[in-house]
Amino acid sequence: MDFIEAIRSDMKPALGVTEPAAIALACAKARSLSAEAPLRVSVLVNSGIYKNAYTCGIPNTSVVGNDYAAALGCWFGDAERGLMVLDSIGGDAVAFCAERIAEGSVEVDMEGVTSDIAIKATVTTEHDVCEAHILHAHTNICFLKRNGEVLLDERKPQTESADAYAGLESVTLEEMFDFVTNASAGELGFIREAYALNGRLMREALDNPRCVFARKLLEANGGEVISDDAEKTALLMAGAAAEARVLGLNCPAMSITGSGNHGIIASMPLYGCEQVEKHGEEALLRATALTYLITMYIKHYSGILSALCGCAVAAGTGMACGLTFLRGGDLTAVKNTLYNMTNSIVGMICQGGNHGCVMKLVSAVKTAFSASELGMAGAAIEACHGIGDYTPEQTMRNIGLIAVPGMVRTEETIVGIFRDKDSRKQSE
Repeated sequence: MDFIEAIRSDMKPALGVTEPAAIALACAKARSLSAEAPLRVSVLVNSGIYKNAYTCGIPNTSVVGNDYAAALGCWFGDAERGLMVLDSIGGDAVAFCAERIAEGSVEVDMEGVTSDIAIKATVTTEHDVCEAHILHAHTNICFLKRNGEVLLDERKPQTESADAYAGLESVTLEEMFDFVTNASAGELGFIREAYALNGRLMREALDNPRCVFARKLLEANGGEVISDDAEKTALLMAGAAAEARVLGLNCPAMSITGSGNHGIIASMPLYGCEQVEKHGEEALLRATALTYLITMYIKHYSGILSALCGCAVAAGTGMACGLTFLRGGDLTAVKNTLYNMTNSIVGMICQGGNHGCVMKLVSAVKTAFSASELGMAGAAIEACHGIGDYTPEQTMRNIGLIAVPGMVRTEETIVGIFRDKDSRKQSE
């Protein structure tokens, strides 16, 4: 397997949480099929998209949610920008879209409880009805139709879709470890962009009064972005960047496995630790590459979207192993860290992309530091316990099984809570 290409193809800049961006992208693409102004837009999404965008901040605005993502994408989005689709919207856009939502010209509904990605956007103008579908990946526009004429149809079953993680089934943790140990630093240099992009997002949070957690994490770190405490510095860097992202501040994150939060926790705690402990850039690049590969492995089995918090569980587990590597841990120490994480944080639910993600990320970073420190000291949960298994590969697959099919009913319950909350709010 080409590890370099797998990581490089999976790293993508994304403005805001990727699910609202994907909704906006589908709507913008559907609108682009007509020369006329949109009159209304309707969108069908699967449960994972619906949940993750439910109260997620929309970039360049102070509004949240599925309806605004659809409206802003339809009337103001730029489909050519991919996940940066809402990068150039102006201040009047929100008021305009609020009117469209109030008059009933925007409709977003859910069909299907799945861990995949599925969005169907239909934009209606005076003379045209245009459709755009996204499947399996946030930017995979695979179906276009205008007035009944199919313009593009590249829909495939999920098992046949392009997969950046194809080939991971046959890869071992030892092979990942050997790769990051022996790869040339020059090959891994592109990963620096993640620290730069997510670092700007962190600084955006520290300058914005909406980011309440960022300020408190800064206080806890002695008022310094980089203190002499590696864990507190890591918490600040990751927590602040995540808060800026979920609140929709106008600065992109470097995503991994289709998520900016995954990309943040996979990079910023390691960067913060290195800045304090001075392990060197080469060690940091190697540790981040290991983090990415483990995260991708787990996500391959858990699905891109599920009721399992991939930020804490998948990326958090990967980051814990990367932290052990960064601090000089050998393969045994990395395995110990993996088992410690598997038997602690797995089971945290995903309630969508929202402000609560910051607390989950804080919990994951703290757990990762403990799991790594204990693992490096030779203390680990034995493979006979819990969902840990007799190989690290099967252990990571078991994490995936907890998500899919294990938490499908949990997903239904979470979305049901959202809808019940909406109905009670509307009746008040």
